[in-house]
Amino acid sequence: MSKQEDANLILKLYDLRREPVMREARNWFFSFNPTTTAEYMDAMMGEHSGHLRMVISYWDMAASLVNNGAIDEQMFNDANGEQLFIFAKIEPVLEGLRQMWSQPDMLKHFEAIVRRVPDSTEKLAAIRERIKMIQATMAERAKAQAANA
Repeated sequence: MSKQEDANLILKLYDLRREPVMREARNWFFSFNPTTTAEYMDAMMGEHSGHLRMVISYWDMAASLVNNGAIDEQMFNDANGEQLFIFAKIEPVLEGLRQMWSQPDMLKHFEAIVRRVPDSTEKLAAIRERIKMIQATMAERAKAQAANA
């Protein structure tokens, strides 16, 4: 496949991320930080089930295109970073979900592409630390706003 064809597929994936419902789902996912399979399942059975499924399945689908050679992996990773952020959030509960659902291959495409990123373990840990900092900042702002109300 030519670089131009790869680029066109990446731009199509980007357009899908800009679709209004997907943008809403991604915005919701920003504040979703499951630490247990139960928290993941609460979201899966709750009002944001569609958002959760949309974001997770989008990145597994995009990764499958890369893993099957439809998109150049280096170009994909150069053009995207959100997949690391999303995977960092679900990695701590992924094995538990696989066991719960008897789905050992759940999100295998997504995981495979993330694992091939150089220093992925360290990068994912750093992202989780940034998420904690963001959560703390958001909590402080909410507390300040409540005090000023």
